[in-house]
Amino acid sequence: MGLRRFRADLHIHTCLSPCGELSMYPSAVVKEARARGLDIIAVTDHNAAENAAAVAEAAAGTGLTVLPGLELATEEEAHILAWFDPGTDLGPLLAVVYANLPDVPSRRSLVREQVIVDAEDGVTGFNPHCLIGATRLDAAAAVGLIHRHGGLAVASHIDRQAFSLVSQLGFIPAGLELDAVEVSPLLSFAEARAAYGPLTPLPMVRFSDAHRPEEIGRAAMEFLMAEPSLAEIRKALAGRDGREAGPS
Repeated sequence: MGLRRFRADLHIHTCLSPCGELSMYPSAVVKEARARGLDIIAVTDHNAAENAAAVAEAAAGTGLTVLPGLELATEEEAHILAWFDPGTDLGPLLAVVYANLPDVPSRRSLVREQVIVDAEDGVTGFNPHCLIGATRLDAAAAVGLIHRHGGLAVASHIDRQAFSLVSQLGFIPAGLELDAVEVSPLLSFAEARAAYGPLTPLPMVRFSDAHRPEEIGRAAMEFLMAEPSLAEIRKALAGRDGREAGPS
């Protein structure tokens, strides 16, 4: 099987995230992703994943691959990205996440509506959980949960001054079985590698962390792979079998 290059942004929020713009509905996400020349995106809402299937359905026939996922907030208030294969049932994982969120309802006066939508951008409901909060899962438990459900676990935006392993702990635990670390668009890939490469031997990626349409694709990676699948991304991150991952 031949290898080809795929441009990917694997950190995108929708209107389900409490800090996501209401304009981040499925058709808008797909339209902007294609306009930015992306081949693969991941839907990574805060502590939730109900809109991932709708974005995937909206992308059907466009050539865009959509990975379901979420951005899990740990007990330390560090964020961990989780990516899964298309079509993965994330219900069992979400049940664990919701059981470990604060037992308080979403305060809609403090955050945007946590909107659940269908592939035609129709509102089907609202997530009642406090998605803006941290779970009671520590970083090791969060990574273990992601791996048990077949996903990849990536430390989010380690260069940020809040909600990252580095900001919360001051370091990346050596025994934490992460698959990669992410840096934000605030730094170029070269700057990030120089500043944070000495902290960890893990692969480094850079994505948009988009909360509004115009941010999609502002930072992306290029993967040399056989197909747009989680198994191939895992190989590319590890540099195995000729697969590669680098800044786009």
